[in-house]
Amino acid sequence: MRKHFQSWASLVTAMTAALATLLASCALGPNYARPGIETPAAYKEAQGWKTAQPRDNEPRGNWWAVFNDPQLDALVGQVEVSNQTIKAAEARVREARALTQQARAAYFPIVTGNASATRNGGRGGAGNSSGIGGNQSSGGAGNNFNVALDVNWELDLWGRVRRTVEAGEATAQASVADLEAAKLSAQAQLAEDYFLLRAQDAQIRLLTDTVDAYQKSLQLTRNQYAVGVAARADVAQAETQLKSTQAQALDAGVQRAQLEHAIAVLLGKAPADFSIAPEVVATTFPPIPPELPSALLERRPDIAAAERRAAAANAQIGVAEAAFFPSLTLSATGGFQSSVLSQLFSAPSRYWSLGPALAQTIFDAGLRRAQSAQAIATYDENVANYRQTALAGFQEVEDNLAALRILEQEAAVQDEAVKSARESLTITLNQYRAGTVNYLSVVIAQATALSNEREALTILGRRQTASVTLIKALGGGWSAAQLSAG
Repeated sequence: MRKHFQSWASLVTAMTAALATLLASCALGPNYARPGIETPAAYKEAQGWKTAQPRDNEPRGNWWAVFNDPQLDALVGQVEVSNQTIKAAEARVREARALTQQARAAYFPIVTGNASATRNGGRGGAGNSSGIGGNQSSGGAGNNFNVALDVNWELDLWGRVRRTVEAGEATAQASVADLEAAKLSAQAQLAEDYFLLRAQDAQIRLLTDTVDAYQKSLQLTRNQYAVGVAARADVAQAETQLKSTQAQALDAGVQRAQLEHAIAVLLGKAPADFSIAPEVVATTFPPIPPELPSALLERRPDIAAAERRAAAANAQIGVAEAAFFPSLTLSATGGFQSSVLSQLFSAPSRYWSLGPALAQTIFDAGLRRAQSAQAIATYDENVANYRQTALAGFQEVEDNLAALRILEQEAAVQDEAVKSARESLTITLNQYRAGTVNYLSVVIAQATALSNEREALTILGRRQTASVTLIKALGGGWSAAQLSAG
């Protein structure tokens, strides 16, 4: 029995080797070439920026480390482990790779085995029945035992399978880039929320200190009112100023709490189980040299993902075009069949069959033509999406370069305004103590000073978040070369 099966298996192997050369035929559909994109020679807003030589400060890998904040390092390091959006993107990568493996399986024959045992026959005229418990003849009944092995192989003559695998691989690479984009987005969002939270901490500290100062001013006014130097209206104004600032301090806590909750969710934690202690940290603005615009196509994972989807759509054109040509399937069957179980595996019981089958759709009411047109349209759509994603990337870099440049100038001017407001407040308070101005002048000076102090802190937070957003816009140190490794 083993000898017969070995002979049959050898026949199938020889058949496979003889026809394998057919798989080298050209695949239908256009071969993919990356769509062209017009890239500017340089960023418009990068004028005046100096590229670091050597580029030791260029963000690579753990890009957030350039801010030199241990608390930020610890938080961002948890994102990749616990963030649920990243976990979903990672699952989509595994799904895409499994689909690619499914497509590769079509390269090989499908082998199935089966075994059956049946008894069949008809009722004959010689049989007698005597009711319940009577005898019935078998009427020519017989047994049939069968053991068989079937092989079916559709030859990839027109490259349908190859194009399907090509599309699957490109889609899987797009999913890997999507995963990296999800990581970068979550990490950048956490860094932005963290810096905004620290800006709120600074705002709350400023308001708390201001409340202390206003309490002293109120006490001064009450003392002057007690000796008849100040009017009751001055005391009322001082009390109003104090209570208003206390309310602002409480209101600042709302945004801080919301930012803390947002960070918790980014870390995959319930807000009730997470907190960050208030702290005023040192401000760091690391130099972030922008890459050339052409390098952005390789550094941004969302652009890489869009390009890979264009490649997958291009391969699907070949899959659609292959449907216009006949499919060739080679089938082989071998086994044993006998009516006597003990003789099932004997030489006389064996059988086999081998032959090709050619199938061609004659009429489909324009189905294949419509599918081909759909594949071409899908490719054109993905090319447009790729180019639009690249343009959006250029815009984000330009926006944040401009934001950092202008905010730096604004911060310098605002610092001068803060300095002047503080000086004005000191002069006005001295004048009030001397009795040369009324308390309304003090209130105005205090409000002006507080407003300028708060605006300076707001600009500081905007500069920090713009730094994070620029690193994100530049791809965060990621490179499309990682796709082949992923």
